[in-house]
Amino acid sequence: MDTRELERIARIALRELGAGDPPVSVSAEGQPDRWRIDIGGNDPATLTVRAGAGTTAQYIREQIFKQFSAR
Repeated sequence: MDTRELERIARIALRELGAGDPPVSVSAEGQPDRWRIDIGGNDPATLTVRAGAGTTAQYIREQIFKQFSAR
């Protein structure tokens, strides 16, 4: 998994959640296969997802949906 793919998945998931098209940046966390997603705009948030080789887009979407909805 790379940052461009994670960013693309995050943007689509956020649109589906009704967040519009806020600025999104993705960076690697200190642990293997952990990624930080920073969401800007009117309602900023920081999410942490697990995604490594072979991780499906659906699994990443589920993590984003769960964390974004819980905040």
